[in-house]
Amino acid sequence: MTPVTKSAIQATPVKTPALPDAQTVTSVQHWTDRLFSFRVSRPQSLRFRSGEFVMIGLMGDPDPKTGKQKPLLRAYSIASPAWDEELEFYSIKVQDGPLTSRLQHIQPGDQIILRPKPVGTLVHDALLPGKRIWFFATGTGFAPFASLLREPETYEKYDEVVITHTCREVAELEYGRKLIEELKQDELMIELIGAENLAKIRYYPTTTREESPKMGRITELLKDGSVFRDLGIETMNPETDRAMVCGSLGFNMDLKEVLESFGLREGANSDPKEYVVEKAFVG
Repeated sequence: MTPVTKSAIQATPVKTPALPDAQTVTSVQHWTDRLFSFRVSRPQSLRFRSGEFVMIGLMGDPDPKTGKQKPLLRAYSIASPAWDEELEFYSIKVQDGPLTSRLQHIQPGDQIILRPKPVGTLVHDALLPGKRIWFFATGTGFAPFASLLREPETYEKYDEVVITHTCREVAELEYGRKLIEELKQDELMIELIGAENLAKIRYYPTTTREESPKMGRITELLKDGSVFRDLGIETMNPETDRAMVCGSLGFNMDLKEVLESFGLREGANSDPKEYVVEKAFVG
């Protein structure tokens, strides 16, 4: 796959809503021919916890018989932190997908539907207190962790933050790599979180198809101990380690098995334990 040229488009004024629960697109950036991110206006009343998701979408085609349109909605993790004035999303492009085949063509000034009812399991409240937090992502499953990496509470609760991101090709890692690089240099983030706290982040990107400095599936790299050796850290311990998982269904299931082999138990908002998995969608 040849990456397309990245393009960032400057913010535009917010329009008067013309759709139900409408929000205005303020910027769009294409990372590859399969991945893009975009920002939209945030409803003044919207409150959410970093790591949660909302339903977003567009209106579908008119019904041939009635002429009525129904919204096409999908679950999307909010990639921006809870304190951000806008909402950011990170998406794949599926050429024949009912929603993403259209969503990938949005421009600043366009409107999307955003149902302001955030939910999700990838939140700090669903985990017991610990010392080290692991964020495990594949593909666009990085989105909720883009939110949590910019959330001050993450650094208040943990001494160390490890983010792993597994993709097929190097270009697919760029969104996360750039976010982490800029995060550590951003004056607002340094003021909010502190440079010493941002130094807690350990970033571990891997690819499964294209040659890169670290090849392999994160599940295998955990099983054979490569992750711990590469980062120079102790193996996973249920007394101190906590984890969040977001990716494809197969990835989620495989990682659950690995985490449980280390003695971690799956938790939920109502029953905090050592790890949680986002089941609402696959990244």
